[in-house]
Amino acid sequence: MKQRILWSVAYGALFALAAVSSGRTDGTFDMPPGAHFNPAKLNRVGDYLRDQVANGKIPGAILLIQQHGKPVYHEFFGVRDVATKQPMTDDTIFRLFSMTKPITSVVAMMLVDEGKFSLDDPVSKYIPAFASVKVGVETLAEDGRKMLELVPPDRPPTILDLMRQTSGITYGFYGDSLVRKAYTAANIYAGDFDNAEFAERIARLPLAEQPGTLWDYGHSTDILGRVMEVASGKSLLAIEKQELLDPLHMGETTFYVTDPEKQKLIAKPMPGDSDFRVGFTGYADVPMKWESGGGGMVSSLADLARFSQMLLNGGELDGKRYLSPKTFENMTSDHIGPGSGVGRDYFYFPGDGFGFGLGFGVRTDPGNAKPPPAGSLGEIKWDGASGCLFVVDHKQDMFFVLLEQTPSERQKIQPAVKRLIYEAMEN
Repeated sequence: MKQRILWSVAYGALFALAAVSSGRTDGTFDMPPGAHFNPAKLNRVGDYLRDQVANGKIPGAILLIQQHGKPVYHEFFGVRDVATKQPMTDDTIFRLFSMTKPITSVVAMMLVDEGKFSLDDPVSKYIPAFASVKVGVETLAEDGRKMLELVPPDRPPTILDLMRQTSGITYGFYGDSLVRKAYTAANIYAGDFDNAEFAERIARLPLAEQPGTLWDYGHSTDILGRVMEVASGKSLLAIEKQELLDPLHMGETTFYVTDPEKQKLIAKPMPGDSDFRVGFTGYADVPMKWESGGGGMVSSLADLARFSQMLLNGGELDGKRYLSPKTFENMTSDHIGPGSGVGRDYFYFPGDGFGFGLGFGVRTDPGNAKPPPAGSLGEIKWDGASGCLFVVDHKQDMFFVLLEQTPSERQKIQPAVKRLIYEAMEN
């Protein structure tokens, strides 16, 4: 497949992408003015992803790297679905899973800016069932069996806890703690439920730890979505469209794809790699009432490019400000670092060298690995179970978006692609 590199971007209503040149036969290509990449080294990124396709690891992928407001690399690999053999294209639709969280978090902070709610508000102010929530503490019975004791929280979980994943609300599809097992036993994904019912189901379960004490990845952002509904009087999709998706021209970002023609555009994983291991089944073309603010959205490259550029610009795009400078700084600062009282355990997914802001991993230090993981201090990022990843690097005035659907290969491919991108930089 020919490389499609050096794309001219019209940041208008539809983020039009038009090819102006292709890769040369000698493996080089022109760089737009001001870009800090070595073209020959940048070609190694494509070589790597083509190899993943050729070896049957992934059906396909799309990668966009943009610096100083202009694309420097935009290439398609493989197909969107091995069954149909349709190629990857810019209108391919990807299921985001947890890469939904940053989108929901941005809209939540827009509502904070508007005074709809405060980060210090207890969750129970909007979802009364959380007023009686308990914390599950594991104890040992006389016979040595683990038992779950329910104790009152030292303080109520707050909106801030929901945004920084310190509410004590967890996931039940990984780990073997008694609280996680209680999530599994409760069958919280049964039936066709909406955000209101889902919040009630979560409120009936114990918190995994005292609020504010541990970064614990879970349904916090889903509960945040319900808070947003209550505070706004609208469905989560309606409020996200009003505040962000429509003004930012993210027309393909939604929760379910109901148009039969657009359903053909949905990227699928390899047939033997279709278990996303997130506790529930279903796909983007099977509509439900549930609008999962923590993992239910689908999107396209064009939409995610606009979202990423807005973040790279500090919360503004095309003359419209979405996040106030103070709010943007708050979102992209580490909220769980030294002095915060927040611990980290084996399941600390931001990774080596990263703290966590309000919806994003935030690079705070080089990390402990030798050599350190690729990237810059201050970068923000997040990904999802499907393999989609975005990185926004203010130091380099650059972002990249990698879109793929591979639950089993993503933890290998994502860091490899990121390393190759940074190795191609010329500072």
